[in-house]
Formats: sequence, C-alpha cells, structure tokens
Amino acid sequence: MSKMQFKLNSSGVSSLLKSAEMQNVLSKQASAIKNRCGEGYEQDIFVGKNRANAMVWADSYQARKENMENNTLLKAVR
Repeated sequence: MSKMQFKLNSSGVSSLLKSAEMQNVLSKQASAIKNRCGEGYEQDIFVGKNRANAMVWADSYQARKENMENNTLLKAVR
C-alpha cells in the first residue's frame, strides 16, 4: 500500500477563505446566532488579512447587561 501525498494550494485556500461564498456562510451563521440572542444584538462581516470574519455583539445597554448575567452570546453559539 503506497502513501498518498498532496500539496495544498495556499493561494487557493486563501482566496476561498476570503470569497463571497464564505462571507454568505458566515452571514447566515451570524444571523442565526443574533436571532437566538434576541433584541439589542448586532452583527457584522468583514474581510481581514487572512480570512472573512463574522461577529455578533450586544449593542444596547439591556443586551450587554443580559449577556454579562447569562452569557447569552456564548449560549447562542452552541
């Protein structure tokens, strides 16, 4: 039995991680998390140096307080 070897195309992987398709996937996931959290949470997508990133954060005072008391964002990610 011979060993299989492959060489990863790093520029291809980099372009995939920054692609519009990846941003759509991240946007759907961030929206789902935001919806599970409730009112007062916001989301954003941005392309960084290495990959596309999504974030959800507590935007209002009530949401920040709720998140600090109940770990709402952490529970919504699970």
